[in-house]
Parts: sequence; C-alpha cells; structure tokens
Amino acid sequence: GPHTPDMATAKAYTAASFRTNTTELAEATQPGRPQSGIRNRPGVAAVGGGLMIEAGGSLLGAIGVSGAPGARDDDACAAAGIAAIREDL
Repeated sequence: GPHTPDMATAKAYTAASFRTNTTELAEATQPGRPQSGIRNRPGVAAVGGGLMIEAGGSLLGAIGVSGAPGARDDDACAAAGIAAIREDL
C-alpha cells in the first residue's frame, strides 16, 4: 500500500539508530519488557525488515524492506539485498 515506502525508511532508520536488526528489536520491545517504550518513539519501526549493513567491524548503514506478506519475507529480501552488494563493502 501507500505506506510501504515510509515503513521501509522507518525500518532502515530503526536498525541503524539502535544498531540492531528490527526483528530482534521487535522481540526485545514487546509489551511488559523494559525497552517496550522504544515502540512509541516517532519514526521507529519495531517489526522485521530492517537489517544493519556492516563491514570490517563497522556499521555502514541499514536497509529497510516493506511490502512482503510478512516480516520474515521482508527480512529475507533485505538479506538478499545485502548479499548482492557484500563484495563491494
């Protein structure tokens, strides 16, 4: 839908900002957990599809994917994108 580009951007922002893949953040921020308030921050997407891009022990950025039927598929697409550029990092 029309929200997909914004969601992909939010996923990339979230992965880079918190230096963690968004699937892991989604689990860590479930209601009742100490970090659950992170979900209320503007621009944060605590749902799968945001992966960090790392090379040489450094965080280079992140990729956000949205639009697949589920977060697991978004993660798989993001991982494929990173794999496609891995040699150039």
